[in-house]
Amino acid sequence: MEYADLSDFLRKRREALQPEDVGMPRGRRRRTPGLRREEVAALASMSADYYSRLEGGRGPQPSAEMLGSIARALRLTLEERDHLYVLAGHGTPPRTTRTCHVDPGMLRILDRLQDTPAMLVNRCGETLAQTPAHVAFAGEQTNYEGMARSEFYRWFADPDSRYLYREPELSTHSRMLVSWLRSVATADGPKSYAASMVRALRKLSPEFDELWDAHEIGIAHSRTKRFQHPVVGELDLYCEVIDNRDQQQTLVVFTATPGSESADRLELLAVLGSQALDPAH
Repeated sequence: MEYADLSDFLRKRREALQPEDVGMPRGRRRRTPGLRREEVAALASMSADYYSRLEGGRGPQPSAEMLGSIARALRLTLEERDHLYVLAGHGTPPRTTRTCHVDPGMLRILDRLQDTPAMLVNRCGETLAQTPAHVAFAGEQTNYEGMARSEFYRWFADPDSRYLYREPELSTHSRMLVSWLRSVATADGPKSYAASMVRALRKLSPEFDELWDAHEIGIAHSRTKRFQHPVVGELDLYCEVIDNRDQQQTLVVFTATPGSESADRLELLAVLGSQALDPAH
């Protein structure tokens, strides 16, 4: 580890960020230039003491997973993330086609959509980030492991993951997911991660196998979707999809017509937060 350079890099990147850049209130008594250390720690889901020791050049070598969390918290570009890994003694991580590094520009958009259900996914269907409103709407989707990290896999391997959908949207969404996965697997080749997911799902799900044999391509997200939420009931939402072709990531945003019952129910979900899907509540 390059302790001095790592410490300096972390401090400079932290000081370059303003609270507004990460969706935090500035407050009246802010003397620290940029973010505070405890704010970066909270964004990276780690203890403030650990982050302070790391930035102070006193902490143990962080894991690759922890460095990824810090890179996301500091809104690092892909080049800055690679530099962080090298300084921390891990070497440059591979830039795979299913990268989990979140583009800082996309994160800035998410930060400004806190009351709107929105998520950022990579090309393999893995959710990289969600707004609090999306967690209340669809549940936490960033804590899965293995192939279950991908909606492609969960949708066909775990029927319970479909609880928000009703026909005909349910069938349309199945076709869209298979079409999307086919495009990725074809582009990445038979030895790719996407191709291995296809092989697993063909053995696991007769529905997937049938849709795969249909060889459909280019099935897009429905612009309007009807959901049945277990807490607030029916939601008629518009689905907007924004592609970042450079980072190969997609931002999916759900909105409702202003003044409609669905808009009122989305506002209620934003108030309830993650408790909306917590059985204890």
